Amino acid sequence: MPLKVLLDTDIGSDIDDAVAISYLLKKPNCNLLGVTTVTGDAVNRASLVKTLCEAAGKDIPIYPGIEKPLVIEQRQLSAAQAERLAGTPSSFPEGQAIDFMRTTIRQNPGEVTLLAVGPFTNIATLFKSDPQIPHLLKELVIMGGKFSDYPTPWGPTEWNAIVDPHATAIVFSSGVPLRAYGLDVTWQLSMTPDQVAKKFKGDKLLEIVLDWSSIWFQERELLHFHDPLAAAAIFNPGICKYKRGHVQVELEEAELLGVTHFQSSQTGKVEAAESVNAERFFKEYFSVFSNHDSSSVGQTS
Repeated sequence: MPLKVLLDTDIGSDIDDAVAISYLLKKPNCNLLGVTTVTGDAVNRASLVKTLCEAAGKDIPIYPGIEKPLVIEQRQLSAAQAERLAGTPSSFPEGQAIDFMRTTIRQNPGEVTLLAVGPFTNIATLFKSDPQIPHLLKELVIMGGKFSDYPTPWGPTEWNAIVDPHATAIVFSSGVPLRAYGLDVTWQLSMTPDQVAKKFKGDKLLEIVLDWSSIWFQERELLHFHDPLAAAAIFNPGICKYKRGHVQVELEEAELLGVTHFQSSQTGKVEAAESVNAERFFKEYFSVFSNHDSSSVGQTS
């Protein structure tokens, strides 16, 4: 049976959101019930989602969500890739993202996988507005946090978690079992611009993402498959190995707001990826596209 998925995304900043959405739109047994966007410039982010959905021939509900973090100032004000959009700006329902998620989950109790791959403002607001929602999910899957000392350029921090640290804390303290794919694992999956240019040709959706990636590669040398790993592992969790434990979110030290502290425990609610099989991931990811040869793609960092 198709798996029912709700996606919450900050598409338009890091290119990997668009890479993940393309996979979900092409995955045969993914029933994408809707997409909500989060953080600054939420409407333009929704327009990027709409472009991909239309290219895939799918009419999927899209709702711009909350733009400001719960407590701190916004650090992610714009969706740079929206520069590549053409035509008249799209219009979307205003202020309805949280109600849409709540209604969809309540209409499908125990059946919806909520995939959160952006800062967690929408998810935390949903959980606070309706405390039963976490327990009505089939599963909560996130890309966020960092759960080991694996070296990354920003020390213990991870962007989704620190953009709205108080929302991150609400999600991890909700009591709902969740699977988390942290920066320490997703950082190990990457492609160079040349690899992206080669592998993203020949498929309509990926060619759109390839065009948008020109904005991303103006300032960066690699595409890391952060969000695509979380998306692919919904359908193929064996791509990763996991550890179970508790996560405490730092809310005291200003320079470490949003840092996720992992403590191993067999009674913990968090199942965090601790390693990834890169070959299996790239095989799963590219299997849904028309140019699906997954040989000699990607690299481990």
